[in-house]
Amino acid sequence: MLASGLLLVALLACLSVMVLMSVWRQRKLGGKLPPGPTPLPFIGNYLQLDTEQMYNCLMKVPPSREMGVVFSNGERAKQLRRFSITTLRDFGVGKRGIEERIQEEAGFLIQAFRDTCGAFIDPTFYLSRTVSNVISSIVFGDRFDYEDKEFLSLLRMMLGSFQFTATSTGQLYEMFYSVMKHLPGPQQQAFKELQGLEDFVARKVEQNQRTLDPNSPRHFIDSFLIRMKEEKNNPNTEFFMKNLVMTTLNLFFAGTETVSTTLRYGFLMLMKHPEVEAKLHEEIDQVIGRNRQPKFEDRAQMPYTEAVIHEIQRFGDMIPMGLSRRVIKDTKFRDFFLPKGTEVFPMLGSVLRDNKFFSNPEDFNPQRFLDDKGQFKKSDAFVPFSIGKRYCFGEGLARMELFLFLTTILQNFCLKSPQAPQDIDVSPKHVGFATIPRTYTMSFLAR
Repeated sequence: MLASGLLLVALLACLSVMVLMSVWRQRKLGGKLPPGPTPLPFIGNYLQLDTEQMYNCLMKVPPSREMGVVFSNGERAKQLRRFSITTLRDFGVGKRGIEERIQEEAGFLIQAFRDTCGAFIDPTFYLSRTVSNVISSIVFGDRFDYEDKEFLSLLRMMLGSFQFTATSTGQLYEMFYSVMKHLPGPQQQAFKELQGLEDFVARKVEQNQRTLDPNSPRHFIDSFLIRMKEEKNNPNTEFFMKNLVMTTLNLFFAGTETVSTTLRYGFLMLMKHPEVEAKLHEEIDQVIGRNRQPKFEDRAQMPYTEAVIHEIQRFGDMIPMGLSRRVIKDTKFRDFFLPKGTEVFPMLGSVLRDNKFFSNPEDFNPQRFLDDKGQFKKSDAFVPFSIGKRYCFGEGLARMELFLFLTTILQNFCLKSPQAPQDIDVSPKHVGFATIPRTYTMSFLAR
């Protein structure tokens, strides 16, 4: 009895100290932080959040594990980003070599669609296999066969993890990782999937270590291993095994899910708006024709296609909250003060759906990216790849993939839904740290 009483007193004392510290900190920073509701100790503003509508909730009012090029901050992020950009360029990104790789993969995709003979299919893994093989050829040095069981397993793990981030439990997991990883629930499956992906990359690294030729790097992993050897005596190096595995996984994951999900959402929008698809077919036939593969340089003569791709990205709003960043030093932003260590989210969706820049933003309307003469019109508010020093350095590759895959598919096929256009639901299945379109089936009919 005495022990339980002492425990209760200790808990109350601990809670009281946490409350006092929270109040003291808030008073110390009073009038300096950006406006928002008062946070509670430990749980912050969690009780004021609707995890089913996290994005919308944050518009009204997870810690990164900080390994790899995507989630790191400060000097680590700077070094890994610089290395990644340089290495991707070395292996063809932004050059003719990667365009040929995309065109080759588009050919495999077209054949896979032809083999369906017009049957209604879920396009999810058709698209993810194709898009993933482009980044795989860069980071691993080779593509996967479409029926490779390990490859399909990896794609399922990536899709499951990506969709999990958009659920309410996924947002809890990201925000309270250190606690949630020990509790039962669906987050355990997501953790298992992420660990499976990490283990796969680690095995790839181990295999390449055994056959590495420092004078002839074959892919991204080789280049990183060579840099690790060069800096092995540097006690402050950022080039070590954990960063290699996580950076490779970052590239593999991001290079698969974002573009394939954007295309999947795009097909849904085109079936909802058949008049848009008809105009795309017309421009493709006029500029490219039916007898040669599309080239990225064709984009300059295809303003309507460019406008449609931009509107798909704007409407789809794939990463609405952007990626969290940590303030690495006390920072004054406008009239506000952000203490060192504060996590910030850029909230890209707040711009992509701002009616000051895009009238009737809830409508799908490619015309918003065209001027009165039908020429493509840029918008400073188009920021799906983020903005600033930490913008997505895969932007160039993603733009090339979206254009070449979409035009190649529409050059060869008409898209058909089992539903009438007016019955197609284009609202997302989930909106959280990612936007996930609804599952659907469609038919690819040869033109």
